[in-house]
Amino acid sequence: MRAENIKITFEEKQIQRQYEIQFEADSDGSKIYAISRLEGLKRSLPPMPSGMTSMNMTIKPIFQTPYERAGVVTPGLPILPHGVERHPVPGGGSRAVRILKGDEITVQDREGLQPVELVFFSPDGSSDAGMIGAKGGRDPAGLKAALLGDPSGAKVVKALEAAGFDIAKADGTVVFADGSHAGDYQTFTATSDGLLIVCAPGAPMEPHEQWAPTEVALYVKRADPGEVKGGLLPPEPLADPLLDFNILPGEAKAYEVRAGQYIQVLDVQGRECSDFQAFSHRALDRGLEREIDPTTTRSMVGSLYPEPGLFAKYFNSDQERIVEIVRDTVGRHDTFGLSCTARYYEDLGYPGHVNCSDNMNIELAQYDVRPRGGWPAINFFFNTMLDDTNAISMNDPYSRPGDYVLLRALTDLVCISTACPCDVDPANGWNPTDIQVRTYEKSNEFSRSIGWRKTPEADMEETKKTGFHECFARHTRDFTEYQGYWLPNQMTNHGAIAEYWAAREKAVVMDLSPLRKYEVTGPDAEELMQLCVTRDIKKLSVGGIVYTAMCYEHGGMIDDGTVYRLGETNFRWIGGNDQSGLWLRKQAVERGLNAWVRASTDHLCNIAVQGPLSRDILKQVIWTPPQQATVEELAWFRLTIGRLHEFNGPSVVVSRTGYSGELGYEVFCHPKDATEVFDAIWKVGEPMGMIPLGLAALDMLRIEAGLIFAGSEFDEQTDPMEAGIGFTVPLKSKTDDFIGRAALERRKATPSRKLVGLDLEGGIVPVPGDCVRVGKPQIGEITSAMKSPVLGKVIALARIDVAHAEIGTQIEVGQLDGEQKRLKATIVPFPHFDPKKERVKGNYD
Repeated sequence: MRAENIKITFEEKQIQRQYEIQFEADSDGSKIYAISRLEGLKRSLPPMPSGMTSMNMTIKPIFQTPYERAGVVTPGLPILPHGVERHPVPGGGSRAVRILKGDEITVQDREGLQPVELVFFSPDGSSDAGMIGAKGGRDPAGLKAALLGDPSGAKVVKALEAAGFDIAKADGTVVFADGSHAGDYQTFTATSDGLLIVCAPGAPMEPHEQWAPTEVALYVKRADPGEVKGGLLPPEPLADPLLDFNILPGEAKAYEVRAGQYIQVLDVQGRECSDFQAFSHRALDRGLEREIDPTTTRSMVGSLYPEPGLFAKYFNSDQERIVEIVRDTVGRHDTFGLSCTARYYEDLGYPGHVNCSDNMNIELAQYDVRPRGGWPAINFFFNTMLDDTNAISMNDPYSRPGDYVLLRALTDLVCISTACPCDVDPANGWNPTDIQVRTYEKSNEFSRSIGWRKTPEADMEETKKTGFHECFARHTRDFTEYQGYWLPNQMTNHGAIAEYWAAREKAVVMDLSPLRKYEVTGPDAEELMQLCVTRDIKKLSVGGIVYTAMCYEHGGMIDDGTVYRLGETNFRWIGGNDQSGLWLRKQAVERGLNAWVRASTDHLCNIAVQGPLSRDILKQVIWTPPQQATVEELAWFRLTIGRLHEFNGPSVVVSRTGYSGELGYEVFCHPKDATEVFDAIWKVGEPMGMIPLGLAALDMLRIEAGLIFAGSEFDEQTDPMEAGIGFTVPLKSKTDDFIGRAALERRKATPSRKLVGLDLEGGIVPVPGDCVRVGKPQIGEITSAMKSPVLGKVIALARIDVAHAEIGTQIEVGQLDGEQKRLKATIVPFPHFDPKKERVKGNYD
């Protein structure tokens, strides 16, 4: 056997990187094998010419890829090779997985620079890293801390206790101890059955630091994958279930649920609809059929279908509450149609086709419920919509494997669920599959959640509470989902108008924690930022902040945000969505830059203190060391690093930034310190008239101040000039190339649309998307609108054709069909309020 190290090109997802590959040959030289040091896979190669020391080769990794058939790609249905499992491990958390002899174990660092601790226990309780081919002898200190401090640790502790394993005797090993790049991975093979524990260790990140623990992925390739009938198995229950049954396509099942108990309807394979109906049990006992009524429900909640939050309930025709939605990982269902019926299939030419309505009739007969030709129902996962002509249409469901809806019974119920058999249209993605139904005891506590995914193929995340959530919950129960987090909408004893006036006259405090934070570090960090944003980062000094746009190659905006410079090679990107951070990482990887981009959103929560009194409040709370600026000294778009009250207080970063058009600051801290930080600011601010502010009032403030918002003033087809922030594109003074520069130069030379301000007559506030017209032709659309309290009139922002964008131009905003109702308006300069930005500079004279 001979071996030599040579260079080989390893291609993964269109990214080429150089890795050391070991070649081995049979003793007779008849075959040569390549063994990837990081992938752990062995590939047979064709004979190499004598003297050759390098070659190109593609090794396909085991990671998931989008499902594709006949040219149709569905990123929302990522697939893995048969027998491969994927287990995400949260940053700072851990995961335990049963392993069998011969299984291949791959650990992937998703974002880079994240060490990973591994511990393996054999069935006899012994722990030896050598049983997975790793070098042990390390104390898994990070794992021990994670078991105590991270929610994921509870399941690991339970697995250890059930198996009788002693973590104190664990033989640990560390992967990526010497550093790693985004996407790097290492593979091991188990020589014994056992329990594998994987940990992504990391302590809480101080707000001035940039080393937050990040997620890693564990892949297990089973030596004996076996066969799973029907595809995937249901995921683990949320708790110990009372009922747990599977419904095959073309079947229905009736079941009883008591008040307070929970019902989980789960799409096992993805893209499968399930009709759900529930009857008041007490009404049935009296001979009355009082089931969920879609029309009553829509009228009561003001929505086509309820969702987790304040308006989450379904009603019957007596306006009795039947169930409420607690969790929804999909967010797209139907409540205005019928379950599929015999007539539907007959009219399509399929007489005798099995259908949900007939199946429901058969099952409900045991409760003496009269049969119906078509059952109204909550059509979970059914993707129907109303078009512009109010016609109902359908498409494939949005649900992925394992997606579910969790409901809570508000009275004793008789329920029925189906697995839809439709295979003649997109209702089930042309492939009917199974549904799992589980019920849980009312003693369980399940948080309210709406599923959130950074990208279509990303793991589902539950709606999170920010570090400041409980502080704002003292003032309101009106929380709305925003980018995967719960944020307050209005305060119970104030309301949006009072909150607005407090910001203009005194001070407010608001939760901005869902803003996405990404730490950009490394020798090439400045080069990466200079490449990816429109502002000239070379001119940004340490401690400085700059507002900028980030664009695709065609000039359309990915996001707007701020760049904080914490050091010569240390930056923090703060934007509105994850796409901007993922774009930064993608560019770093594809261009081979020595830079890392790692998410820190969950390690940095921030409140904004805004208003004329904001400086007077914070100067009494924030202590800064001599080398840092005090709150009173802090200039606009600068940051300072300090602590709460004094030298030993919780660490904070304070920036003089905001989104209100007023003098204001943002205070960043770790979630563990959030309540203490809020309480200290509240103790000083509340006697001075400061009140909490929610999203409704914030929207009013930012429209008056002419501040743009994603999905309103810009999207990926809108360039910064069209979005009204052309000042963020210094094409003359920034001489370096950046992504989108050529397109922006072309667009700036030949503009077609422009963002303008409008003053409207008549007192009616238009709706975003309303058309803007000059006579018959449409020349643009409303992006944002409000009735300004301080100006006493209706104002709006609109994007219109440059041919009609002159100040003073008379236009009309169309409503109804755009023709039958017109709101007269005049194009005016914006911002409508404080156009010279004197107030945000602190000038209130």
